[in-house]
Amino acid sequence: MSALRRKFGGDYQVVNTSRSMTFSAPVKRKRQRFVEKNGRCNVQHGNLGGETSRYLSDLFTTLVDLKWRWNLLIFILTYTVAWLVMASMWWVIAYIRGDLSNGGHDPSYTPCVANVYNFPSAFLFFIETEATIGYGSRYITEKCPEGIILFLFQSLLGSIVDAFLIGCMFIKMSQPKKRAETLMFSQDAVISQRDGKLCLMFRVGNLRNSHMVSAQIRCKLIKSRQTPEGEFLPLDQCELDVGFGTGADQLFLVSPLTICHEINTKSPFFDLSQRSLMNEQFEIVVILEGIVETTGMTCQARTSYTEDEVLWGHRFLPVMSLEEGFFRVDYSQFHNTFEVPTPPYSVKEQEEKSSLSSPNPIPMAPTLPSPVLGNRVVRRERLLSADHAEHPEGQASRLPSKLQRMSSTKEEHLWRALKTGTALPGGKASSTGDLSLSIQRFRSSSIPAVKQGQPEEQVKLLSLDLDAEEGDLVKHRQQAAINTIATPAPVQFPLVGNRPEDNLPPKLRKMNADR
Repeated sequence: MSALRRKFGGDYQVVNTSRSMTFSAPVKRKRQRFVEKNGRCNVQHGNLGGETSRYLSDLFTTLVDLKWRWNLLIFILTYTVAWLVMASMWWVIAYIRGDLSNGGHDPSYTPCVANVYNFPSAFLFFIETEATIGYGSRYITEKCPEGIILFLFQSLLGSIVDAFLIGCMFIKMSQPKKRAETLMFSQDAVISQRDGKLCLMFRVGNLRNSHMVSAQIRCKLIKSRQTPEGEFLPLDQCELDVGFGTGADQLFLVSPLTICHEINTKSPFFDLSQRSLMNEQFEIVVILEGIVETTGMTCQARTSYTEDEVLWGHRFLPVMSLEEGFFRVDYSQFHNTFEVPTPPYSVKEQEEKSSLSSPNPIPMAPTLPSPVLGNRVVRRERLLSADHAEHPEGQASRLPSKLQRMSSTKEEHLWRALKTGTALPGGKASSTGDLSLSIQRFRSSSIPAVKQGQPEEQVKLLSLDLDAEEGDLVKHRQQAAINTIATPAPVQFPLVGNRPEDNLPPKLRKMNADR
């Protein structure tokens, strides 16, 4: 005990799960099991009606499935009846031919079977013939054709009876059911954490040195439930994953192994907590299958765990120890467990608490545009994606240095012309068509433009017909464009006069003079 405390720490308690001990916990009323602890299925078939004839159609399997006492009775009765019937047939032949009255008194008389005078002698002749003993005093003569025919029939019938009954007894004796007696399951299953995850665990072991080839384990949850349609399913079977996807269900059963079922969202125990375990009613059926190495026959061992045999917050004691040159298995600790700190909440409750306490919001999946909303969803995504758009300076920095200077100079000239209304170098008036769409919309209500032939009329840029959501998108892009455009250095243009108005084209100077 002290060695275990040094190995596992002082805060644990060894629990002996032997059924001979008494516990202080209140004992529940023992309910009916679907599968017994020894693997026997607690199911009886009744009211078969006319279906009982199906058992006779497969007589060999029916005899093998019978209990040993019935097999021995059938074996003895079959041979006894066969011997008596065949001995009676030999006695009838001797009686019809008159061998019983004349054979023992007249030496010149040739009987059908020599030295057969009564029924006991006929019975002994049949036993000697059937067992091929042949003492030599009783034999068939050539003057008895009916005896020769009966002898052939006896040989055929004896071979059939021997093959049937001896084969049945051999199959029953060589059944691998008794091999399952040396496969052990822990008396209780435990629920505790392993690798940070809540798991249901139990232990299996092999007492023999011969291995189980291709050993595989499966688990079934037997629990009654009601469907949403109102149908009641008694003893509904649900599969428990014990590593089918990872190959953990394929066992190398040389030493005791702990089988683990991870409780996650796909597990039927997803909402099982320590408190709800006391009110649940279920049964876990464990099936271990493998090929017996010595005989090559398939063996299956079964057991089950009810809700009373599932211990919350326990873990199995280790049974392996390293000795000099070999590993030793201590089966005295095979069923023992000890308590470990385990949250009393279900996995579902733990996930809900972790999601509420998490500071990071849950990422939302992108929504596809529906035919009812049209392009509104796409516009909303555009508006959200504008916040994450790259800065224009970062895009411009990817260009060569010469193109960067040309692009920055052009943008500075366009922005200055747009802001002051002056002409660009080269004698051309500024046009908002050279700017981006967001700047055009920003300046559409403030840039006075003059149509040719109508100097007095002010022309405004037509805005696109957008809905309310796209209008918000335009405002967002306008603000982003204004913030990203850096204030350029003042460009020195050659002045013609002392005033800035003298540098304007003639048409604009005339408009200013008229105003």
